[in-house]
Amino acid sequence: MTSMAAAELDRIDREILRLIMQDSARSLAEIAQEVGLTPTPCWKRIRRMEEAGVITGRVALVDPALVGLPISVFVAVETGDHSGDWIARFAEAVASLPEIVECWRLGGDVDYLLRVVVPDMAGYDAFYRRFVAAVPSLRKVTGRFAMERVKSTTALPI
Repeated sequence: MTSMAAAELDRIDREILRLIMQDSARSLAEIAQEVGLTPTPCWKRIRRMEEAGVITGRVALVDPALVGLPISVFVAVETGDHSGDWIARFAEAVASLPEIVECWRLGGDVDYLLRVVVPDMAGYDAFYRRFVAAVPSLRKVTGRFAMERVKSTTALPI
């Protein structure tokens, strides 16, 4: 994989990215037409951005409530251990728990922020018990339950 700086993305690359972020199922012919290219050079640009790691994947977005996971919990994690071994064990635990759909390491008073999806309160309790058993040296674990999703997008403002 080669590295690609943001400055190397021209107007057409950015437009291709905007279109793919809006709908990754859009056909190559549609994308090419909308950006004013023929399919082959458009495909080459997309391929170059994939190889450079600009495009990291293409997915279907699913409504969590419609697949039985209506509860989102934002879990703030504080630890007293910042050793390499602890970080590795934490990362393994996070990877092994499918309810964790996002994990961010933060600066400030909270060390990590997790987004957890569960079917109900019992599901969160079961997740919580597995999580704290898998991760040692947790100082504080605080769950904040989402009441309403006001905005959710994966499209970056490029």
